[in-house]
Amino acid sequence: MTMDWGMKNRLSRIIKKDGHTVMLAVDHGYFMGPTTGLEKLDEMVTPLIPYADTLMLTRGALRNYIDPAVDIPIVLRVSGGTSIIGKELLHEGIIASMEDAIRLNVSGVAFSILVGADFERDTLLGFAQIIDEAERYGIPVVAVTAVGRDMAKDARYLSLASRMAAEIGAHIVKTYYCEDFEKVVDTCPVPVVIAGGKKQPERDALQMAYNAIQAGAAGVDMGRNIFQSSNPVAMIKAVRAVVHENVTLRKHIRFSKRKASNRMFFTCGSDRQ
Repeated sequence: MTMDWGMKNRLSRIIKKDGHTVMLAVDHGYFMGPTTGLEKLDEMVTPLIPYADTLMLTRGALRNYIDPAVDIPIVLRVSGGTSIIGKELLHEGIIASMEDAIRLNVSGVAFSILVGADFERDTLLGFAQIIDEAERYGIPVVAVTAVGRDMAKDARYLSLASRMAAEIGAHIVKTYYCEDFEKVVDTCPVPVVIAGGKKQPERDALQMAYNAIQAGAAGVDMGRNIFQSSNPVAMIKAVRAVVHENVTLRKHIRFSKRKASNRMFFTCGSDRQ
């Protein structure tokens, strides 16, 4: 696909030269409010920024919590309109203009689509509008895909949502990891990153990230499995090692607990596969 220099440059800030990325998602407040771990977003996020390739958040969080002197690419959440207590979660529309995204000097924008719900048409048409506006200014769009509650999060339906997003014009697709994830990647013509999803044990989250990379994923867009970890800095370091250095849990990552604090610590060995 032919792209202007600006579009290519912004994409290169999100996905690094090795073709991989560690996106730190801290945009949860736009529908979840003061999410556990992000009550004081700046205190949590500032120590994590050196290990993230990209920070994904809302314009309010960016303006109120992130130091403008920090050099990290921003992916701006531009969809919303529903809350976690509403009846139609992810029935989202546009909540931020492309002009505001440009004022914030973002490297990309993110919009959620929901395939398989009664209102899927609304989210897909809103997404198409964002694609048109972003293309006008050379800004990449991350499609955050979800499927209806009655649809399994399997390769069939995640491939459907991912391919639809790419065909509408997404430059990067974010979706869930599943069995046979290779099918999702192979049938999507743009880079695919996996969502971290709900908090799970650190070992499981790291294994999921490793499996996704081996299946061809470009990286992860992980939030709760990092900032809700017992040791967020150690966790994002381990995620980064899995994504960019191909380390494995069995050979390279060691888990231990300090009895005094009961916090999890991770160490990565110097040898690599």
